Parts: sequence; C-alpha cells; structure tokens
Amino acid sequence: MALITLRRNLCHLSDFRIHGALAALKSQPVNHVHKAVRERLRPWFSSLQPEPFRVRFHHACCKKFHSENGNDLHPVGEPVFSQVHDLDSFEQNLKNMDEEIFYSRLNSFTSSEEVLSFINTLQTLPDTMAAAALQRICEMGKKDGEQGLPKEILENHVFQALCVPFEQEPSNLSNTALVTALQALTLLDVDPQSDLLLNLVAECQHRLQRGGLEVHGLCVLGESLIKLQGPGCATLDLVIYQLQGEKLENFHPEDIVALYRILQACTEKADQHQTFLNKINNFSLSIVSNLSPKLISQILTALVALDQTQALPLVIKLGKYVVRHIPRFTNEELRKVLEAFIYFGHNDRFLTTALEQHVASLCLTLDPEVVSTVTEYCSRKQILSEPILNAVAETFVCQSEKLSPSQIAELIEAFGKLNYLPPNASDLFRKLEDTLFTHFNSFPPKTLLKLLHSCSLIEHHPVNFMAKLYSPYFLQRLLGEESHLDRLSLAQLTQLFLTSILECPFYKGPKLLPKYQVKSFLTPCCSLETPVDFQLYKSVMSGLIDFLGGRQYFASKVLTPYCYTIDVEIKLDEEGFVLPFTVNEDVHKRVALCIDGPKRFCLNSKHLLGKEAIKQRQLRVLGYEVVQLPYYEIEMLKSRLELVEYLQRKLFSQNTGICW
Repeated sequence: MALITLRRNLCHLSDFRIHGALAALKSQPVNHVHKAVRERLRPWFSSLQPEPFRVRFHHACCKKFHSENGNDLHPVGEPVFSQVHDLDSFEQNLKNMDEEIFYSRLNSFTSSEEVLSFINTLQTLPDTMAAAALQRICEMGKKDGEQGLPKEILENHVFQALCVPFEQEPSNLSNTALVTALQALTLLDVDPQSDLLLNLVAECQHRLQRGGLEVHGLCVLGESLIKLQGPGCATLDLVIYQLQGEKLENFHPEDIVALYRILQACTEKADQHQTFLNKINNFSLSIVSNLSPKLISQILTALVALDQTQALPLVIKLGKYVVRHIPRFTNEELRKVLEAFIYFGHNDRFLTTALEQHVASLCLTLDPEVVSTVTEYCSRKQILSEPILNAVAETFVCQSEKLSPSQIAELIEAFGKLNYLPPNASDLFRKLEDTLFTHFNSFPPKTLLKLLHSCSLIEHHPVNFMAKLYSPYFLQRLLGEESHLDRLSLAQLTQLFLTSILECPFYKGPKLLPKYQVKSFLTPCCSLETPVDFQLYKSVMSGLIDFLGGRQYFASKVLTPYCYTIDVEIKLDEEGFVLPFTVNEDVHKRVALCIDGPKRFCLNSKHLLGKEAIKQRQLRVLGYEVVQLPYYEIEMLKSRLELVEYLQRKLFSQNTGICW
C-alpha cells in the first residue's frame, strides 16, 4: 500500500515524488512565486464568475508558499504548526493508526474543513485512506445547489496535496484507491478534460483491459463511467461483460445493488441483459435480509425502470422487509418504494398497517411528495385506510399551501374514489373551496375536472364552479391542441351535469352542451362504472330463472337514458306483479339489481367505491328501487334452493306470495 506524506513539506510525497517543484520555488523571489502561482491557479477558477463553478484539478505542488529556508515551507495565510503541535496531534503516523479509528473519525466530521484540518495533522496516509478522505470532502464540500467545491476548499494546500498522487502517478495506486478517487470526483461538476480525471480514467481502462479489477472495483468504475461519459460508452459494455463473468456469490449486497443501478442506466439494452437480470433477481432473494432501507429502495426503483414484472417473488420478499423498515426510510426512499409497489400491483395488510402507524405519527411533518404518493398508493390499490386518509385530510387543512395543484387533486381523488369522508370533512372542503377560488386558473384543466368530479362522488357537489366548467373558455382549455376531448373527460363532464340535474335542483347556471355528453358511462376503458362480475352474474341469472319462472321476466345489462347500465332490471305493475321485460306499458315500478362483485368495493371490505355509490344513489333519485346483491352474501349460499330463497328475501321481502 502506498503511503502519502502530508506533514510539513507538502511538496514531498513518500511514494509519489514531485521533482523540481521545491527547487523552482526556492530559486524565485517570493513575489515572483506568488505571481506564478496565481497564473497557474487561474484555470482552476476561470468559470467561477459569472457562470456556475466548475472544478479543474492541476498539480497541487504549485500553491501559495513562502519560505525562509528550503526545509520549512508554510502556505500563505495558514497557521504554522509547531513541532510540539505535530507530536501532540491525533495519531500523526498512520502506520500506527488503526484503520477503523481513521474511518470512524472521518465519518464523524460534518464539514470539508474538519476533514482537511484532520488530514493536516497526519504525517503519512495510505492511498486507500487518502482516497476515502477525498471522497468524504467531495460529499460534504458541496454547498446548497452547487455542483462544485467551494473556492476556499480548492485553494486549501492540504486538499491540493491530497490530489497530487491521483493525478501524477495513478499507476502506483491500489485498485481500491483508484476507483474510490474516481468515484469521489464524479460527485462534482469536474472538467472532463482535467489532467486528474483523464489520468484516473485512463488507468482504470488500462486495468480493466488487463482484467485487473475485482467485483467491487468493476461496480464502482461502471457507475463512475455512467456519470462521466453516459451509458453509451464502450468501456461500460466491457465492465458489464466482466461482471457477467463473475460469480454472484462473490458480490457483497452493496455490489448487487450497484449492479442493478448500472443496468438501470442502460434500460435501452435491458432485453440484451435479461438473462443476466434473471440470475441477479433470483440471487437477490438470498440477500434481502442484509439490505438497508436505502438499498431496498434502490433495488425496487431499478426493477421498475427495467420493467422486471417477472421478478414478483423478489418484489414480494422486499415488501416483507419494507414493512420492518418503514420508519427508517427517508421521505424520498419511501416515495420510491410506494411507487414501485403501485407499479407492480403489490400490497399486503402488514404494509398498510405499518404505513398507517408511520403516517399518523408524522402527520404534519411528512413531505408533500410522500403524502401524495401514500394517498395514490391507497387510491390505486383501493385501500380504505381511515388512519391514512384522516392524516391526509389534516395535512391538507393545515398545509394546503405546500401542495401543488396535482397533489391536491391526488388527495381529493382518493376520498372520492374510496367513498370516504374524514371527520374534518367540513374543514377539508372549506379549505378546498378557498384554494380553488384563489388559484382556480393555476390548476391544469384535466386536473381540475378530475378534482371536482371526485367531490361529486361523495356528495360534496362543486356547485360554485359548475358554471365555469361548462363555459366555452374552460372547455377550450380542456380541449387544448387536440381535435376532440378524450372519453374520460367527456364522461366526467356528463356525470357532473347529471348530478347538477338530479342532486342540485337549485343550480340554474349554464348547461353542458349535448356534443360534450356521452351516452353510456360503461366503456371498455376509462369507465365510470365497474363491469359486472361474470361468474357472479351467471349464478344470479340461474337463481332468477328458477325464482321467476323464466328468462322473459327480467332484462340484463340495460342501458338507461341517464347513461347508467343496470345489471338486471325487473318491471312490476301496480299490484306488484312481475311483467315481461318486453312490456313498456302499465309499468308501476322498476327494480334495479346491482350484482356487486369484489371489484366494486374497497379492498377487503364491504365499503362501496365512490363510482358505485353515486350510481346507486342517482338510480334511486331516478325512481328505481335499488336492490344490492353483494358477493359476500351470495358466496355464503350453499345450494340453489338457498339462492332462490335469498333472492325472494331481497326482492320481495314484504310480499310472500308472488304472481307473474
């Protein structure tokens, strides 16, 4: 392992000699040295003003020194460390320092300045530790919103000396030090043509071609090349090729995740790597228990990007460990995890319980993106979680200004879809109305339509905004550059208009023009109704035939003039007799049978979805006698006779004698 001398004379390195640097400094007057140094450093900072700062590393030996003798050099403006101070400093010679202590100290620092001060007290430094120090400086030295290190760090003599061996003789570095230094520089907006970067990349390529890099080094090099040269570089293909030749048993869990990240960056080549991906997916099942929350999030993100729908066993196992780590995820990690579960359609009750506890405990401190994603997860999976929805409602009431229009719509859509009103519903909709009055034009048209339609599902009708919805101006905005409106937008407009007629008779504003109205809410895609469950439908049909005495006494899948499709319609005369479905005269009552399968309810519950609730509610307003036949009641019946008796109870509970 190479040792780098950092103490006192920073221009001399134990294994990396910089010949002539000291002599050049000694042979010139101090003023001349300062002028030469300024000229040498100018390229480093040429882009500081006015453009964003970019780092370009040059030889660290050319820095601001003044000296009274050749053996006692000190940087200008830096404190002179006495011999006593050097002897008292923390383990000056790392030959006697335990590596674990060094890395522990390194990770405890909170600023680049602390790292440099610590390094300044050391006499020698192994190249792997020097690379680790460089990486730590690059991680912490970036200021908010900047991609480069601050000028004071770049001009620091310790930092410059630290970079010398990596630039001048990278061939003498160990593999670990080489790839770690390269990885550190990728954290910054480094000039791709800097000598330091070019030399490191060239040496990595040389060792790669000789097959001299081990698994970890290959993974670090692969990710560094993606950041520096993009996923299309030829060297990256060689890295992946060599990784394919390694036994996965030799990979640490961190390297497996790095491999996923590398392949994630090459999504256009996913088909070429699918066989390799299958091996990784299968092997990863054995390491899930060793993964941190961060690594779990990264694997799930990669599986989504690579469209690994065949890796469901891995997703399910990762899901089990996600439940354990919910409180330990960062906001961003949790958002990525939930997005992956939405993508793969994964959910389980333990995950829901863990999310309920987490969201409820951090109600008003969660990031808006996380609140939105958690709500979307419940909405997409049709999970009626009262603790989560109550917390979401409270978050909106207290922090609506932090939410974007799309996030607000996502939140309200969940309440409408799941047919749920929180305890603070009055405060929720009052806040929503205030927000809409203030920022109405900030909402994209389709987002606004989706939001207001969701309100109507749970009987909070947006009467104050209906006139704006039906105005030519809004409809033109909704149309945008398209030649016609999409089917879902037309259906939502139609249902809102129907709601204004049936449930808001006091509304006297503009009407929706017929050309914007649909004939049916039940369509193959973007439907506002859930199609009837076929097996459940067949079972009920056979029972009705036995009960009523023939198929002619009921009609199925009847489209009403009000766009709704009734599963089964039965007509009765004034005396309660069943009429053939072909008869249209003397019809006193119409019975609408709603054969409600599991998909019409929230997940694992007996709570109707919002679109089914509004359908049944409005059918009653239209004069239908709505009879609900839920799957959980029908599935309890053990014989055809029990089914007939069940239908008699549901249809004619007050008429024991039926004639037809």
